[in-house]
Amino acid sequence: MGYTVRQLRAAGADAVRAPSLHNTQPWRFRLRDGGIEVAVDPRRALPATDPTGWGARIACGAALFNLRLALAVAGTPATVRLRPYPADPDVVARLEPDVPRRPTPTEQSLHGAIARRFSNRAPFWPDPVPAEARWRLGEAARAETCWLELVIGTSAVNALAEVARSAHRVLERDPAYVAERVDWMRSEPAPDGVPAAAGGPQSEPQDLLPQRGFGARHRAPGRDFEPEPLVAVLGTPGNTATDQVVAGQALQRVLLTATDAGLGASLLSQPIEVPAAREALRLSLGRFGTPQMVMRIGYGQPGCATPRRPVDEVLDLPVVPA
Repeated sequence: MGYTVRQLRAAGADAVRAPSLHNTQPWRFRLRDGGIEVAVDPRRALPATDPTGWGARIACGAALFNLRLALAVAGTPATVRLRPYPADPDVVARLEPDVPRRPTPTEQSLHGAIARRFSNRAPFWPDPVPAEARWRLGEAARAETCWLELVIGTSAVNALAEVARSAHRVLERDPAYVAERVDWMRSEPAPDGVPAAAGGPQSEPQDLLPQRGFGARHRAPGRDFEPEPLVAVLGTPGNTATDQVVAGQALQRVLLTATDAGLGASLLSQPIEVPAAREALRLSLGRFGTPQMVMRIGYGQPGCATPRRPVDEVLDLPVVPA
């Protein structure tokens, strides 16, 4: 027996809550021959920000992880094949029914965090992230065959911050990149893009880490972002398209683990988007493999949800003969 339209629609409602660059939601889910397929939607590409499709594959991997959780919690877990069709590289995964079983406590906890996970672009409080929570974040990445490097110490954080600021300056010099970001800013209600309320305050020159210019709010003088944030870098052994889908799954597991621990997080992809910066970041960490995402993690006010398209808009369902 394969999956049904009802099961796809129910799991898809969780899948669409995954993060994506500029909240473009670049995914489609279809039911074919009893399996659920996750595909990149090329109509939602970001040619200036994401010319290689790395960000879209990360986003689809994150949506795939949510799908896996939703199906497992429903008692209908899936086996997953990544990029199953060489002739159709837009299909990043195919899920087929596995042996029915009860969900694990971890699956239940992470699934419960899906609706509470929002990117938090506001400054975090100075409260340190305890060692147990840091260990859980690392285990979450390892469970998806990735690595997570927590950048500890003033000198290490400053070195990463310099790489991030340098990459940010390079990107901001590209008019097409800036115009693309502006296209996805939302001042009126919309089902996609980043609303100003969720964009966080405007970045200031003295900030340690750069922020994208989504927010419309300015901070009072002297109100800086956290001076010593917990910064984490997620990486994979390689950098193939499949590695990027794997990284998306690991990213979502890490983010949901953080949410379950009462932590907030936001993503800083600028050091990943500039190849020279990505290599400088890897060298500064002394890691083999490829950095795939940088995150700020900490305690703070709850983040603001960004909108999502109705699930039926991202489903491709079989045509039923008349």
